[in-house]
Amino acid sequence: MVIDANSRLAVATGHPLSGIRNDCLAFTESGVERACRGAPGVADSGYQGTRLRIPHRTQRGQDRLSLRQGAENAVHRRARARVEHALSRLKKRKVLRDCRHKTASITSCLARRAWTT
Repeated sequence: MVIDANSRLAVATGHPLSGIRNDCLAFTESGVERACRGAPGVADSGYQGTRLRIPHRTQRGQDRLSLRQGAENAVHRRARARVEHALSRLKKRKVLRDCRHKTASITSCLARRAWTT
């Protein structure tokens, strides 16, 4: 699921995948990557190897990040916090749980649920 950090709305969903999947594999195999092609995106370190922006990390032998990298990580953190809060609302309202248990797509679950923020 892709959530817009500014509006906090789900903008793209992928096909559900069975079993435990690596984040970057699920991103490509579910179809979300195709749905969001060309749009900028941020993610956590689990999405290494995708086109998404992940936070900077110190390299081996490096004591700390540069000021520019630290500032970019701060912007990244704020955007991800908005997305994580939107996901927590979906979990709190049990929308994602219903989708997982009923073998329905997330899109149909979101369409059936009428809820306000």
